[in-house]
Amino acid sequence: MRTPIGMNRRRFVQLGAIATASAAMMPGRARAATPQTLPALPYAPAALEPHIDARTMEIHHGKHHAAYVAGLNAALEKAPDLAMLELDDLLADLPSVADESLRTPLRNHGGGHWNHTFFWEIMAPAVQSGAPSEKLAAAIAADFGSMDDFKKAFNEAAAKRFGSGWAWLVLKNGKLKITSTPNQDNPLMKGLVPDADLGTPLLGLDVWEHAYYLHYQNRRPDYITAWWNVVNWPAVSKRFEEASK
Repeated sequence: MRTPIGMNRRRFVQLGAIATASAAMMPGRARAATPQTLPALPYAPAALEPHIDARTMEIHHGKHHAAYVAGLNAALEKAPDLAMLELDDLLADLPSVADESLRTPLRNHGGGHWNHTFFWEIMAPAVQSGAPSEKLAAAIAADFGSMDDFKKAFNEAAAKRFGSGWAWLVLKNGKLKITSTPNQDNPLMKGLVPDADLGTPLLGLDVWEHAYYLHYQNRRPDYITAWWNVVNWPAVSKRFEEASK
């Protein structure tokens, strides 16, 4: 069997074993080598208005996210065995892909696909956004002092991210932490984002200009403030409870 681009034989055997073991022991962690697809938005493009406008959502989802999916599939064609891994596992294991010409598009497009899929799911129309669960609210109070203190720190991380990137709330070693990553990096990318607190992502905010410029122009802080109105707290709370097990 021919070893895929960017991988030595030992690593190829390891990843093959991972995929086989995952299929046997953890259903759903290995997947058939079928192309990634653009998920549908869980709400109408106009559902987040007036905080995020419909036209921005249409372009963000239908153009930008779609481009990441296409770019990821093009990269995976060069290493079809990697296409059998769940995207979470692939992103966590990117340092093992030795060929930079393969690793870079997997990082950029795979990260873009994962981040945006996550982003759509942790937002909801304002009337459905709800509030943090009691457990999550207690953890926020314990680790940040209060909800207001948490939002202030998160807003600062999002506003100060230079250029394009993301702000994140993660669970790491049982503690909530705020971090940010450049471009389409995320807290799953072990060994690639040295300045970030890597952990389980619970909440993430896209601060690329394509996420807000049509409506807010250069006023990123206004976008950040408005975004809190459409955070899907039940979804974030569910992620927290699953990550806390």
